[in-house]
Amino acid sequence: MWQVIAHQISEATGSDFLIKEKKSLPGGDIHQAFWISDGRRSYFVKLNDKERVDMFRGEWTSLDHLRRSQTVTIPRPICSGTTASISFLVLEYLSFSDADEEDWYMLGRQLAHLHQSQHQPMYGWDEDNFLGLSVQPNSWHKKWATFFSEQRIGWQLKLLEEKDIRLGDIEEIIGGIKLHLIHHQPRASLLHGDLWRGNVAFYEHMGVVFDPASYFGDRETDIAMTELFGQFPQVFYQGYNRVWPLEEGYRERREIYNLYHLLNHVNHFGEPYLAQAKDSLYRIIAS
Repeated sequence: MWQVIAHQISEATGSDFLIKEKKSLPGGDIHQAFWISDGRRSYFVKLNDKERVDMFRGEWTSLDHLRRSQTVTIPRPICSGTTASISFLVLEYLSFSDADEEDWYMLGRQLAHLHQSQHQPMYGWDEDNFLGLSVQPNSWHKKWATFFSEQRIGWQLKLLEEKDIRLGDIEEIIGGIKLHLIHHQPRASLLHGDLWRGNVAFYEHMGVVFDPASYFGDRETDIAMTELFGQFPQVFYQGYNRVWPLEEGYRERREIYNLYHLLNHVNHFGEPYLAQAKDSLYRIIAS
């Protein structure tokens, strides 16, 4: 397995690479993570079952789009592929360090520039990708209210229904979400798509974002998720708003956007997030 990965790195970089050092790294709940080195160059490697290769391909595409924006620091993807039994993704290795307030402020500014850097006339992505283990449908659509209510909230509810978890009538919930967003037609910005604290770090005082689930949509969805599982430092939002202030009504839409991630967590982890998702849905429908 490791010989195949080393060979692919050599092919991708045009320079022979032999693994002399390797160690396991703390990863997420989905992939195995490793640091590998030949004594001069180091890489970050993610491994999973062979049938998960589409997840890595989707991540590669997202990373490539984000890097080409030249706004936020993104680990450079090196190569991706499969061996007889596993799939892998190799990224440049960045040694993370602590951040101060100025670093967070600059990251906020950089995220705003990312959201301004590219846009589309419609919402979606050229292909479906993944949010964690869940497929994230991305068919292009002209109306944001329709795209988000159907391909984000409705999709997650249908995945839950397949597990015999029902939060209500799906079509009624989709209709309610659509009604809340019907007059909101934001610019379709390039998004990270999964911007929580665990997907942000700092390298030489530069903010680094990784593990994206990108698509073109409302920039507020990225900001909303930064507030879901513990807010980023306040200076981050000051930096963002200095470049591109959030629009009126964001606080109300934040609950809707974060419901998507809560539902996805119920799909991944079950009961611990179910009550929170139900409470959030109740507040949205009741408002």
